[in-house]
Amino acid sequence: MTDDISSSGEKRPALIPATPPGIQRAAELLRAGRLVAFPTETVYGLGGDATDDRAVAAIFAAKGRPQFNPLIAHLPDLATAQRWAIFDDRAYELAQQFWPGPLTMVLPRPANSALSLLVSAGLDSVAIRVPGHPLAQALLKAAGTPIAAPSANRSGAVSPTTPHHVLESLGERVDGIVTGGKCQVGLESTVIDLTGPEPVILRPGAVLPEEMERLIGKIRVSAGDPTAPKAPGQLESHYAPSASVRLNAPSAEADEAFLTFGPDRFVFGGSTRLNLSLQSDLNEAAANLFSHLRQLDQSGAPRIAVMPIPDEGLGVAINDRLRRAAAPRP
Repeated sequence: MTDDISSSGEKRPALIPATPPGIQRAAELLRAGRLVAFPTETVYGLGGDATDDRAVAAIFAAKGRPQFNPLIAHLPDLATAQRWAIFDDRAYELAQQFWPGPLTMVLPRPANSALSLLVSAGLDSVAIRVPGHPLAQALLKAAGTPIAAPSANRSGAVSPTTPHHVLESLGERVDGIVTGGKCQVGLESTVIDLTGPEPVILRPGAVLPEEMERLIGKIRVSAGDPTAPKAPGQLESHYAPSASVRLNAPSAEADEAFLTFGPDRFVFGGSTRLNLSLQSDLNEAAANLFSHLRQLDQSGAPRIAVMPIPDEGLGVAINDRLRRAAAPRP
């Protein structure tokens, strides 16, 4: 398989089919230090060999990502993950219950770890996850190395949930894209910090605090420190479209695109409107969030008005992404 060349002569990433030979091709690229985007159940990740300093540096360069912002290392199973991070009883309980799945744990990093220090942004901790998507699982097993994989988009922009989103955002900055269709969850993983005596949620996601509290006791929720993040998704401005975002809008102005939720009974003055879920289903809303933001952003409207989303269950994670999308841009 070779890279595609556009009509303008620009190199395009190889579109790699979601087949066993395709997975082997993607694994070969990763072992060669190249960057490969692939689907997880949450969003598409921009993968690079987490033990290769140059590959990890290439991830930061491709995304335009600040190098103080750590990456998540992805592994195929708990047994493998235990070779790359230090697990206590809490981490083991959570892994047994929620892996494979949309949960990332920030754990102490072993002193002799072969992971690139860039993955941890120089910290003595590492963010680690076992994804549940079958293509991600197959790729991780075929690659045989931890894969660092932030969302496959330019830093701070709307996260990708389809191969087209990756191509649109990164273009020639990625060497291959495993074409696995639309991501099921649509929001990045929950991140919990277990490096101290008190468990702390650093980023909300599909695994809810109350689900984890049944196993490990009280958990604190924190937005973290955007100037010194311990995990991805903690920057104040993140997941942002080009258009500015106005939250908790009961209606839209004439020049605004409108992102709605629930039954259509709200006044609308703009020309473009998309509904996250007519049935008020937060799971459907989460799966549609980033793709709908992208479509509204492409409408040409200077602003996107967003209806209120219930701040409960998965709505907490949706509102976290929306607040960061609406934050002042750096």
